[in-house]
Amino acid sequence: MDKVGIPRGLFYYYYGDLWKCFFDKLGVSYIVSPNTNKEIMDRGIKVSNDEMCLSFKVFLGHVDYLKDKCDYILVPRISNFGISNQTCTNFLGAYDIVNNLFDVNVLNYNIDLDKRETLKKGLFKIGRELGKSFLDIKFAYLYAMDKYKEKVKKDIEINMERLNSKNTKILIVSHPYNTYDNLIGMDIVKYLNSQNVDIIYCDKFDDSITSKLSKKISHDLYFKYSKNNLGAAIYSLDKIDGILFISSFPCGPDSLANELLMRKIKKPYVNLIIDGDMSFTGIETRLESFLDVIRRNACV
Repeated sequence: MDKVGIPRGLFYYYYGDLWKCFFDKLGVSYIVSPNTNKEIMDRGIKVSNDEMCLSFKVFLGHVDYLKDKCDYILVPRISNFGISNQTCTNFLGAYDIVNNLFDVNVLNYNIDLDKRETLKKGLFKIGRELGKSFLDIKFAYLYAMDKYKEKVKKDIEINMERLNSKNTKILIVSHPYNTYDNLIGMDIVKYLNSQNVDIIYCDKFDDSITSKLSKKISHDLYFKYSKNNLGAAIYSLDKIDGILFISSFPCGPDSLANELLMRKIKKPYVNLIIDGDMSFTGIETRLESFLDVIRRNACV
């Protein structure tokens, strides 16, 4: 039986749960690469060029880990969700880069709403490539989407409960492939949890709302995920005590979008730009100072 490899990077943090439900229902064997560690990061750095952001280097490290452990590696190509909702070049070019760097069979589909290429069409495409029948693919797709929507709804509910709590609340403005990555963001999340801080996640809001709210910061921004991040900040601004920006060096969209938000908000914030050589000791010192400022403001 063919086995599909799923790299635990970039796309995984948007679609990983959906893919796993889809493959489970379809009866397709798969393997997910492990949590990011230094070995995986070093693998990615070795095959990358200097201009790639750390998040993409980590993604390539996961691909490198999987290359001899499966028959296919799943790498979608996500261009846009409409003309004013573009993705960064990593999401657009990942398929071509993996296809040229590695001697692997890439299982691929496109999301390009300008050309009417949707997630649904993409999952049907890979289902057919894996030799499954139309009815089996249909049932697997409907099952996966139901489970995915349930999880998204539950995540939003939990996020809203935290937003309305009486505790110290920090909004993390970051992409999920940074926030939840074991090497990039999870030590930061664990530290904040240890300090009795309620973390509000910018990716766990209704993006149809946050995308519209982003216009209060910029009418011209056209990166979908950046718009969601900025809109989440506007949505929660009156209820949070501070904002923590996490981005990977040298992310182009973040360097623009985060700067726009920093200039227009009147809340304490700290901007962490993570590269492959940064130790957590320096990050922890900055987080301690940040929390001191927030707690001092609360006493005023």
